[in-house]
This record gives sequence, structure tokens and C-alpha cells, in this order.
Amino acid sequence: MTSTYTSSSAPSSNDRTLTPQTTTTTTTTTTTTTSNPSTFTFPREYDFPPFFTRQTNLTTFHAQCQKWASLILLYCRHNRIWKLSLIDAISTDLFHNSSLNRRLSLNDAREMVEFMRKDGRAEWIGNKDGERNVAWIWWRNPEEWAGAIAEWVDETAQKNTVLTLYELTESEATLSQGMWLYIRLYTETN
Repeated sequence: MTSTYTSSSAPSSNDRTLTPQTTTTTTTTTTTTTSNPSTFTFPREYDFPPFFTRQTNLTTFHAQCQKWASLILLYCRHNRIWKLSLIDAISTDLFHNSSLNRRLSLNDAREMVEFMRKDGRAEWIGNKDGERNVAWIWWRNPEEWAGAIAEWVDETAQKNTVLTLYELTESEATLSQGMWLYIRLYTETN
């Protein structure tokens, strides 16, 4: 299921929220599935105009990269986005604050994802001719996924039980955990 989003402001606060509106569309570059129709609350930095401008001071730029990485991870996790197309996402509320009329440039968005790649939270896909437009976003690293899988095994009394890849990826119990997609992505990319 793919989702489109509209931005709205909460009447009693300055926090911006992203409210999903489910529609059926065909897309091949950005996969968004929403299992929870709740809204996404942007951090307070999102309403600060310099947040959308690349900072020249190295210390400030590093802090800006950390905040953008955190925002991208939270946004992708909330919306279950694993594959992020910067070309498509640059016009969404993730990188464009319409109330401020501010937008992160495509090159700056690439820098933020590259920062995440160096931290092990993103991986470029199909890096043809140096163009970096699509990335896997790892909102959980392999160690965190291993912990989630181990916890699921304990909770479902599967310890010392042989499970097939099919059972791990197609089971109703794993669909709610989001593990199935990670396992599929891992087995497809390795």
C-alpha cells in the first residue's frame, strides 16, 4: 500500500504533523507503507529556517547533519520507508517546509544521506555515474534487528525450533514486526 501525505498544523502547538491519506498509486522508487494511521510530529528544528540551509561552520554543520539524520530515520521508521528516492522525496514534507517556504536542496539532501551512510544508517543503491539518488534507509542496524528477531523468538516460544526463510518472511507474526522486509532486503542485497 502506498500513501501520500498532507501537512497540517496542530491548533495548540507549533509542532508540524504529517497526516497520512491512503490512496492507491503505482511507484517504483519510494515505498511507503503505513500500518498506523497516526501523524508524524516533526522536531522543533524543522520550523527553524536555517535548518534548511547548509551551515558553513564545520561544528554547526556536523550538528545539522546529526539532526537531519535523526529526522530522516524517525520519518522513515514512522512511515515504514526503506527505500528513499531523493528525487521524489525532495518535494515532500520531509525536505520541504511549506509553512516556511524552505526546502533542503537535492545536493544537501545527498550530503545528509551520505552522513547517514558513514554512520551505517543508509546505503546507496545503483550508484551509476556518481549519481546518488536512491538509498536504503536502515532505521534499525543489523544488531538492532538481531535483537528484535531474538526477542520475537523468545516471545513466540520458537527457541530451538528450525524456521524456514519462508516462515520468517511470510508469517503473520513477523509481518507485524517489520522483520519480513528486513530479511527480504538482506537476502536480496547479499
